[in-house]
Amino acid sequence: MFGEIAVTPHEVANTLANRLLGFDLPVDPIREGIIWHYRLSRAAVAVCAGASLAICGVVLQALLRNPLAEPYLLGISAGASTGAVTVIVLSLGAGALTVSAGAFAGAALAFAFVAILAFGSGGGTDRIILAGIAGSQLFNAATSFIVTSSATAEQTRGIMFWLLGSLGGVRWPDAGLAFPVVLLALAYCLYRARALDAFAFGEDAAASLGVDVTRVRIELFALTAMLTATVVSIIGAVGFVGLVIPHAMRFLVGPSHGRLILASALAGGVFMALADVLSRLVLPGQVLPVGVITALFGAPVFGVILWRSRGAK
Repeated sequence: MFGEIAVTPHEVANTLANRLLGFDLPVDPIREGIIWHYRLSRAAVAVCAGASLAICGVVLQALLRNPLAEPYLLGISAGASTGAVTVIVLSLGAGALTVSAGAFAGAALAFAFVAILAFGSGGGTDRIILAGIAGSQLFNAATSFIVTSSATAEQTRGIMFWLLGSLGGVRWPDAGLAFPVVLLALAYCLYRARALDAFAFGEDAAASLGVDVTRVRIELFALTAMLTATVVSIIGAVGFVGLVIPHAMRFLVGPSHGRLILASALAGGVFMALADVLSRLVLPGQVLPVGVITALFGAPVFGVILWRSRGAK
């Protein structure tokens, strides 16, 4: 309902009835197009993206036993951005390589770089975080180099806006890509919820409880790379969702991953959808990148969470 053009709940209900149930209720065609093709598809992608990033945050924080772990910090988002921008600007594969494939390749490359650097320097979780910071800087620099050296002025403007997170160009085909990916990832993470609970006590404890530590880590790291690549290829790099939402939900529902994964996916989707609405309403006549909104709200919320948990050790 929210945007520059006012839409009533009645028009929304009629549009949904017409499109989903085959009714023929009276709705202005222009407003119906705005509701169905623009706003609802945008909201669907926002929910999928927010849920995906929140799930990634839960998984990475459990595997690494580090409260700061999330795709943005570990360089996966930066690598996915580099891959996507490379495809957009340089048209690799003569157009045969899609942006999603480029983003996934970049995410995989960034993950491999971080893993090699981290385990080559000792392998502790602190080393992984430091390697992730180094990877983020490296791939962000690579993205900037590609844009400044090869992109046109029009491409540069669009890419810079997209890199901050933009839902402006998404449509139903994007939702058709994002929805099955997040649904499969959610199902698999719930299947591995007990293994993630075991990781909270360390790798040795997890192994003693019958968890195939190496296999589970590889599968879940690959899953986070896939989710991050999917989100980045559609809306760009959005920070703070994967960091803030798991902490907030852990505070509300507890550390059990069976509940935490579901709660984080739901809260992440709602948070991203609300951030998208705010991005269109904060400045009349302008649309802010959704990543700006998530950072403006996510950083203070994370600060409050840290402050309230200062004695919980």
